[in-house]
Amino acid sequence: MRLDKYLKVSRLMKRRTVANEACDTGRVMVNNKPARASYEVKPGDVIAVSLGTHAMRARVVSTDEYATKSDASSMYEILPEKGKAE
Repeated sequence: MRLDKYLKVSRLMKRRTVANEACDTGRVMVNNKPARASYEVKPGDVIAVSLGTHAMRARVVSTDEYATKSDASSMYEILPEKGKAE
């Protein structure tokens, strides 16, 4: 699944266009590398998103094409920020 679609379906971002723009401006990293919106997300990938003062890291657990609102949070696992203790 494309990165921009994954961010939207998993509800890590509200809209796909916002996800696409974040990827284009280098605010989304996958496995510590800048990622384009067309990057194919796989389970195990670590996605880091920084928007303004908000930054978060998540590990991809599944890539379901169609997830309901209640299933969306099971598609990823939130990781602690780098440099912060768990």
